[in-house]
Amino acid sequence: MPKLHISIQYASAQTNLPSASQFRQWAKAALRVDTEVTIRIVDEAEGRALNKTYRGKDYATNVLTFPLTEEPCLMGDIIICAPVVEAEAKAQNKALNAHYAHLTVHGILHLHGYDHENEAQAELMEGIETAIITKLGYPSPYLIT
Repeated sequence: MPKLHISIQYASAQTNLPSASQFRQWAKAALRVDTEVTIRIVDEAEGRALNKTYRGKDYATNVLTFPLTEEPCLMGDIIICAPVVEAEAKAQNKALNAHYAHLTVHGILHLHGYDHENEAQAELMEGIETAIITKLGYPSPYLIT
């Protein structure tokens, strides 16, 4: 089983955030190789600034992934924007923790090189995400009710 070294940074004023142990469980479920990751939970201003700086998009997005290196293990940062996650969960009628679990898995898969830039990549990544999320006991993240 791959090893996980994880650091959780809470930089959000949101009060209903998952625990560090939940983030660890979700990240571990998506590991393919030894991984060192920092997950930073941010508010909208920081999420927007990072998205604008690194992707040229002037809005806060739900998750950003920054792969750093693959040697001596996979390393990177995952930024999750708490207000966006909460708004999406509410709009999609999803349990908040289920949405956080999905976005954590999504970010870890991005670190592992998965992407969704074209239809074939998106289908592959969504299939893997769904398998991991349902194994964790949550419904498929792509079923919006």
